[in-house]
Amino acid sequence: MRGSPKRSTRARRTLRCAAVLLAASAVLAACSSSGSSSSSSSSGSSSSSGGLKTGLKVFVIPKNLGNNYFTTADSVKSGGALAALKTLGENGTETSGTAATPASQIPAIQAAIAKGANILIVSATDPTAICPTLKQAMAKGITVVTYDADAPTCRDMFINQASTAEIGTSEVDLLAKELHSTGEIGIVSAAATAPNQNAWIGFMKQQLKKYPKMKLVSIVYGNDDPPTATQVTQGLLEKYPNLKGIISPTTVGILAAAQVVDTPKWKGKVIVTGLGTPLEMKKYVGDGVTPGFILWNPANLGYLAAYAAVEYASGQINGTQGQTFSAGKLGSFTIGADKTVLLGPPLVFNSSNINNFNF
Repeated sequence: MRGSPKRSTRARRTLRCAAVLLAASAVLAACSSSGSSSSSSSSGSSSSSGGLKTGLKVFVIPKNLGNNYFTTADSVKSGGALAALKTLGENGTETSGTAATPASQIPAIQAAIAKGANILIVSATDPTAICPTLKQAMAKGITVVTYDADAPTCRDMFINQASTAEIGTSEVDLLAKELHSTGEIGIVSAAATAPNQNAWIGFMKQQLKKYPKMKLVSIVYGNDDPPTATQVTQGLLEKYPNLKGIISPTTVGILAAAQVVDTPKWKGKVIVTGLGTPLEMKKYVGDGVTPGFILWNPANLGYLAAYAAVEYASGQINGTQGQTFSAGKLGSFTIGADKTVLLGPPLVFNSSNINNFNF
């Protein structure tokens, strides 16, 4: 049975209204989803707090896994990078190789890119070798932030633990104080290509000019591998039996050197200093092998790197010198030259304060 003309007209009007409503719903849906994209550079949704995106895929890639320093810098338990990412509502993962070498680190970076990373937070094993891979990431719109060790030509920002010059000079000053500014010294570094190590050593050499009676006789490389660091320290001591001091600007190296020196043959004859963590070095501070050493709080370094990376990926900062941003519990930070952010001054650990720290 056919309806009346009036009823047909009303039906047509009803259908037209429904179509308009459906179109409006589609427009609203499109507007509400405009903050998301399938590309790495814009996936994740914007939060209502500070305009920061949430749900970002963030890969924290230290020089190597199994290194206590980076475990402290990165983990949730220590309050490091992954803790910050959790607070910000991001999806954080720590990954790397087992050796502190480009050959071991690069596959981890490549895998993170393949998994759809939005952010890479990287401690560079080599400032040039990893650059082609990091540049590939940046070309895909992935934010690249370095921390601890920089790769200046292939990143968006660098989070520096302390002034490079201050780290290098303070290690020399600390050893000079213990040696009364006299004697042969050696350096047990990490990898020969490590950018932070080489920069610090450069300032050590400059600072040694202030102490003409102190002579740097050799630099050896333990590659941030405990057995290798132990072996090169032993070789250094055997080759230079009159050695009075060792500087190791790496937490793996200083521990290995202290363990070697803390034996009847060398204890009391050689002083070890450098960069260490309180829990690992407490014994050697107590027995005089390492009267003092320096570091910063690695957990704070990782925490700051995570906040800076999310701020950058969210478009809140772009690395311009003078820009400021908040890093949660750490407070406000200002971006310096070369898109670098400084955590703060290094801290001297010795018998007077080492029991106050738990990392």
